[in-house]
Amino acid sequence: MSDISYHIHGSDLQFVEVTLPPNSSVIGEQGAMMYMDDHLQVDTVLGDGSNSSFGAVGRFFKAVKRTFTGESLFSSRYLNPLQKEQRVAFAAPTLGKIIPIDLSKTGGQLICQKGAFLAGESGTEVNLAWQKRLRVGFFGGEGFIMQRITGKGVVFINATGALTEMDLSVGQALRVDSGCLVALSSSVTYDINYAGKIKTAIFGGEGLFYASLQGPGRVWIQSLPMSRLSAEIMGNALAGSKRGMGGKFYVLLVIVGVLISLFTEQ
Repeated sequence: MSDISYHIHGSDLQFVEVTLPPNSSVIGEQGAMMYMDDHLQVDTVLGDGSNSSFGAVGRFFKAVKRTFTGESLFSSRYLNPLQKEQRVAFAAPTLGKIIPIDLSKTGGQLICQKGAFLAGESGTEVNLAWQKRLRVGFFGGEGFIMQRITGKGVVFINATGALTEMDLSVGQALRVDSGCLVALSSSVTYDINYAGKIKTAIFGGEGLFYASLQGPGRVWIQSLPMSRLSAEIMGNALAGSKRGMGGKFYVLLVIVGVLISLFTEQ
């Protein structure tokens, strides 16, 4: 059972307010904190602050591996030293939803898209989840690397657009656009399959490959991948550039905004 309580505010631009009981703590990504009560103690930790059997060197390499999953090299730990509850809030970096997931209900681990982790109870670890099949790595949209989040408490992850959750029964299969896949429980089988028809793949706008999921387990699916949103914005910006300097200025603003978002996510 989780020690913390939380409340998610907003609809499309969300933040989560976490209430910490005495002597409890949470880990948050760098730059995710929105506000906090005055008496919370904040420490910067390497990676997710978890220990390693190889000591300081092992913790360093764990933190470096963590950066390949889209997270930062350092995290912030928020500790409540008082004998009364304290609050800290974390804001989502994208348009969309914050998903609370209790890891004790997913077998203690969760597979997520890169950069999905926002915050979680202390003891949560974020590691690499290698995609061993070559076709999953090359054509899966997420590459060889996804996030493997392990622990026993509640974690908060990001999704863009609208969100749906699906529970797959044993053997039940589902086809998903690979960019729309946010997270899946470790019991779900994930593979990449060919669309089958050249005409459909080329002219249908859905691409040559799709993600094939097979239960049992739960999957979380988002409606608007950031790659699709960025492509739409850039396409409209380039079209606007044909209308003169106003359009060119708009293109410049869009490019600067994309660059800022990329650097701040890291």
